[in-house]
Amino acid sequence: MNLHPVKSVIRSPALALFLLSLTSPALADGSAGNDISRGKLLYSLHCISCHNEQPHWLANKKAADWPSLVAQVNLWQNIANLKWDHNDIENVARHLNTLYYHYPVADTVARKK
Repeated sequence: MNLHPVKSVIRSPALALFLLSLTSPALADGSAGNDISRGKLLYSLHCISCHNEQPHWLANKKAADWPSLVAQVNLWQNIANLKWDHNDIENVARHLNTLYYHYPVADTVARKK
């Protein structure tokens, strides 16, 4: 059985988001909230192509704390014309913070609901 066509279909960003929405109650009801897995998905779909070699240049970092990390994610999603909402921006920032930065994080997504 040849599974290669299935693999290429699953690589489709739209299908990946649809499948994720079926498995994630937070996405199914439309409220992303504090969802690092959604941040990871968005990052892998939209950002990794530029961040594949040297993901984040920590020596020359523009993000010095949680608010500036969120500001940098917002800046770059605007440059890429992604039109993410505040929850998506914070979810990607949380994903990056977990992997690289480890800044103290205010629970701003939860407070905005």
